[in-house]
Amino acid sequence: KGAAMKKERYSFKLDDYTRKEIIEGIRRFFIETRDEDVDMLTAALYLDFIMESIAPAIYNQGIDDAEAFMRDKLADMVLLRADEYK
Repeated sequence: KGAAMKKERYSFKLDDYTRKEIIEGIRRFFIETRDEDVDMLTAALYLDFIMESIAPAIYNQGIDDAEAFMRDKLADMVLLRADEYK
């Protein structure tokens, strides 16, 4: 039998500035919603968990949405053809 298909893992990278801003946002979220002051490491680990477990689904939804949008636009473009060439 052929080699089993290996599930490809995507690695989503954030630039340092964006990562820092999100970590600060996570810290604010915990303070405002749970009255819990989490440190930078805890917030960073939380972000890493989110990036690994949820980001792929959000990314894939974005790709699906973009594909549907492009298909709609392509269908619209086909309607623009001159009658004699349809």
